[in-house]
Amino acid sequence: MSPVLNKGFVIKRSVFQPCLELYPMDEWNLLMQKMNKKNRFKKKNNDFIRRFSAGVKVVEIDGTGRLLIPKNLISVAGISKEVVLSSAINIVEIWDKDSYEKVLEETAEDFAALAEEVMGEDGDDENDVS
Repeated sequence: MSPVLNKGFVIKRSVFQPCLELYPMDEWNLLMQKMNKKNRFKKKNNDFIRRFSAGVKVVEIDGTGRLLIPKNLISVAGISKEVVLSSAINIVEIWDKDSYEKVLEETAEDFAALAEEVMGEDGDDENDVS
């Protein structure tokens, strides 16, 4: 994991949830390559890119293995005392503990239907999860 730690991270506010997203630098660069393909002469693309990148900060792990979250982003995510780090495949979400538990509770009963809709497609794909 050392190469990932040495390259640093990008931290930003989430688009859909009241949390922060921590991107390893390689993941961030892949996302920026995709964003760079957007036509900046379309207003909606320009507006999206501006809002998506608002408050983005490059952060690094310090000598003692800590990551300092900028105060303005702590405020955006409503982080008060305890945090939860949640793996979201290629990024890490950083939540206020109470907010995280509330979101999980609110979405618990809809999760089975969501799982079926997202993951339950019929097909012969070898990569299907079962």
